[in-house]
Amino acid sequence: MGAAAMEPHAAWPDGLLLAYYGDDFTGSTDAMEAMTAAGVPTVLFLHPPSPAQLARFPHVRCVGLAGSSRGRPPEWMARELPPVFDQLAALGAPILHYKVCSTFDSSPAIGSIGTAIDLGVARMGGDWSPVVVGAPRLGRYQMFGHLFAVVDGNGHRLDRHPTMSRHPVTPMAEADLTLHLAQQTERRIELIHMAQIRAGQGDAQRQALSGPDTPVVFIDVLDDQTLAAAGRLIWEGRGAGLFTASSSGLQYALAAHWRAQGLLPATPSLPVAAPVSAIAVVSGSCSPVTAGQIALARDNGFQAERLHLPCALDPRTRAAEIARLLARADAALSEGLSPLIYSAEGPDDPAVTGFDAIAAQAGLSRTEAARTVGTVLAQIMRGMVEAGRVRRVVVAGGDSSGEVMAALDIAALEIAAGLAPGAPLCRAASDDPVFDGLEVVLKGGQMGAADFFLLARDGPS
Repeated sequence: MGAAAMEPHAAWPDGLLLAYYGDDFTGSTDAMEAMTAAGVPTVLFLHPPSPAQLARFPHVRCVGLAGSSRGRPPEWMARELPPVFDQLAALGAPILHYKVCSTFDSSPAIGSIGTAIDLGVARMGGDWSPVVVGAPRLGRYQMFGHLFAVVDGNGHRLDRHPTMSRHPVTPMAEADLTLHLAQQTERRIELIHMAQIRAGQGDAQRQALSGPDTPVVFIDVLDDQTLAAAGRLIWEGRGAGLFTASSSGLQYALAAHWRAQGLLPATPSLPVAAPVSAIAVVSGSCSPVTAGQIALARDNGFQAERLHLPCALDPRTRAAEIARLLARADAALSEGLSPLIYSAEGPDDPAVTGFDAIAAQAGLSRTEAARTVGTVLAQIMRGMVEAGRVRRVVVAGGDSSGEVMAALDIAALEIAAGLAPGAPLCRAASDDPVFDGLEVVLKGGQMGAADFFLLARDGPS
């Protein structure tokens, strides 16, 4: 952005505007994209940044930290999140954001959003803890507390969603988010619904619902009007600081409000991704959306290779399975094809329906087996990058993205270009030249059209 574009930012407070922790890696880049596209310079760190690392990005107004809490139990969260929240809060941003998936997938036992809220509020205080989940740009809509998501042009209430209602770890059996969250925290839970927002009663409701017990307050988001209204309620009600567990709808809402105030460019934009000859893809997603993307890629210049789960989970055969797939990837690249290594094709794949049995045969719990799959995909991706044939990579699946990124020597990511909503092209910063400048796409299972992998290789047509 040029000096003229930055001039109106004088109306903002000095320093950072927002600091966030992403409960998985794909969601972390989604939030970064929302801010960057709006005109708010943002950097995403993969580990808590040192002062020296922060100093490399003096221009940023938003700092993110990619995490993995979505797949963790409350005991892990209670141990690991407090020091992270303390470090982020110390950066001085008025809003500390725990970034959750736009399908709010969570449970009392895994990825408890209620646990995260209780831990975060203890550090930030405030008289309310707002929650924005709706994000129209991503096809997510909240009405009277109920969450809806669009898949293939069709809207689904979340408890009837073709993927989330059948999620193997955190199936969503309740679309009313106030009821869903009530299973995860004893904190008071309230709602500012769309009829109140449209009637101009949002401020009055916020003040009436706020209190010393710091309630959770969901805010309906249905369209651009309610999105901007949610952003205004949160920004003007931030007080001395607040904690919010929200999807990237929070970033979109704040940007919509700031845009309405003339603080940001009228038209959000990102650079266009340039084409490359080949990319490398690993997928741990069991989403039908990703399955369709794999199928189309297979017919359009990608060499799709299945990870054989029994071999990957057995420590006696794991190394050989990794070597087999790396050899297949190298052969594909030699032929001008893009390697795509996947663990499943959709929720009805036998690798998914029979996963518990496969894990048990390897002597692992479901959680241990899932993490092992992610670790194996990470080793395969690292091997493909270190071979030096590709400089653009894609990871599909939130948990897989966390494992893969942990295996690469990358300190931070910035947005390089837009691809699809919620799945941007990022550029890596690393002290290791093998990984410095690497182009990375982290794609959630539900993100992208059928041609997503083609788009990641060829850029927009």
